[in-house]
Amino acid sequence: MQETSGSKSSLRAKIQAMGGFLTNMVLPNIGAFIAWGLLTALFIPTGWIPNEYLAELVGPTITYLLPLLLAYTGGRMVGGQRGAVMGSIGAIGLIIGSDIPMFLGAMVIGPLGGWIIKRFDKLLENKIRAGFEMVVNNFSIGILGFFLLLLSYTVIGPIIQAANEAVTVAIEALVATGFLPLLSLINEPAKVLFLNNVIDQGIYYPLGMQQTLEAGKSIYFTVASNPGPGLGLLLAYTFFGNKIARRTAPGAIIIHFLGGIHELYFPYVLMKPLTILGMIAGAMSGIATFQLFDAGLVAGPSPGSIFAYLALTPRGNFVGIIAGVVVATIVSFLVTSLILKLDRKSDDDEDALNKSMEKSKTMKSEGKQVLNDSPAAADRKAVNKISFACDAGAGSSALGATTFRKKLQKANIEGIEVKHYRIEDVPEDSDIIVVHKNLLDRARLSFENHEIITIDNYIGDPKLEELLDELKER
Repeated sequence: MQETSGSKSSLRAKIQAMGGFLTNMVLPNIGAFIAWGLLTALFIPTGWIPNEYLAELVGPTITYLLPLLLAYTGGRMVGGQRGAVMGSIGAIGLIIGSDIPMFLGAMVIGPLGGWIIKRFDKLLENKIRAGFEMVVNNFSIGILGFFLLLLSYTVIGPIIQAANEAVTVAIEALVATGFLPLLSLINEPAKVLFLNNVIDQGIYYPLGMQQTLEAGKSIYFTVASNPGPGLGLLLAYTFFGNKIARRTAPGAIIIHFLGGIHELYFPYVLMKPLTILGMIAGAMSGIATFQLFDAGLVAGPSPGSIFAYLALTPRGNFVGIIAGVVVATIVSFLVTSLILKLDRKSDDDEDALNKSMEKSKTMKSEGKQVLNDSPAAADRKAVNKISFACDAGAGSSALGATTFRKKLQKANIEGIEVKHYRIEDVPEDSDIIVVHKNLLDRARLSFENHEIITIDNYIGDPKLEELLDELKER
C-alpha cells in the first residue's frame, strides 16, 4: 500500500516538474504574448481602434515570432545557447509546414533540439583537436539542424497538427454541447495539487491563441484562470474559518485577487479537502456565465489577477468577463461557507494545531528542533543561503522569499541570502530549501540530500516562524 502511495507521489512530482518546465518556457515570453494580445485587441476589425494596416502585424506575430520564442527558450533550457539555436531551426520547419500557430509543436521541438545538441556535445567532449572547435561547433549545429528541420517539416509537424486538431475538435464539441463547465471537475483538483501550469500553459493557452487568431478572443483563457473561485473560498475562510484562517485569509485575498498568485489559496483547500466542491461549483458557474455572455480574453492572463483579466478583455466583453468573475466568487463563497459552517471540527483542528506548535516549542527548548524530515536538520551548523522554491519560481516562492527576507531584516539578522527559484533551479549550495508540502516529492527528485522544510503556506507558516526563532538564537 505504501509502495503504491509512493509511486503516485512520484508520478505527481514528475507531472509537476513537467508543468514547471512548460511554465518556464512560457513565462520569459509572456511580454511578447501580451504585446500580441494588445495588437489583437486594438487593431483587428472588431478591436477598439480598427486599423487594417497595423492589423497586418497580428498574423505573422502569432505564426512566427511567438512559436520561435517558445522553441528558443525551451532549447536553451535544455542545451544552452546551442540548444536554443537548434530548437529554433526545428521550430521553423513546424511553422512552415502547418497552417495553425505551432505553440504545442514549439514546446516539443525546442527542448528536443536542445537535447540532441547536448547529447552530441557530450559524445565529442574532449575529443576535438585544438583549433577545430569552431568548425565542429558550427557544422554540428548546421548538419544536425538540417536533419531536424526536415524531420519537423515532414513528420513531427503533421503529427502535432493532427493531435492539436483532435484536442481542438474534442473541446469545441464540449463547447457546442454547452458542457464546457464540466472541465472544472478536472481543472480545480489538478490546480490545488500544483498542476495548474500543466493545464494552462500546456493545453488552454495554445488553444486560446489559436482561437483568438480566428475570432479575436477566446474563452479558453478563462477556463482555468478565473480568480473568482479562489476569492470566494478565501472570503468564506475570512468569515467562517478558524481563528488562524481568519487572520491569514484577508492577506491572501489581496495577493491572490490583485496580485494574481493563485497558489496562495491552494493550502486553504488542502486544509479542508471538501472545500474543493466550492471551487468546482464556482469555476463551473463562472465558465457558464462566460459562455452565456459569449465572453473571452485576447491572451492568457499571467499572473491571473483581476487587473490582467480587465487589461486583456476585448471591446464588448467587459460585462461578461466581470459577471463571470463575480458569479464564480459568489457561488464559491456560498458553497464553501456552508461546508465550513457544517464542519464542526474547526475548533478541534485549531486546538490540534496549537498543541502541535506547543510541542514543537518544547522540543526546541530541549535541543530537538523538528522542522522537517531531513536528516540534515539535526546537523545544521551555519545557514548562509535559504532558497524558497515553487513550481515556476515566480509566484508563491517569490512572495515567501520576500516576506521571510523582511522578517530577517526586522530581526537584524544579516549574512543570510534568501532568494526564490523554480525547484529544478535551486542552487546546490543552498543550506535550506523551503517548499510547499505538496512539492516535496518533486524537490526530492533533484535535492535528495539537502535539508528541505515543507510548509503549508508561504507566509506566516509555523515552521517558518520556528526557523526564524532558531536563526535569532544563533
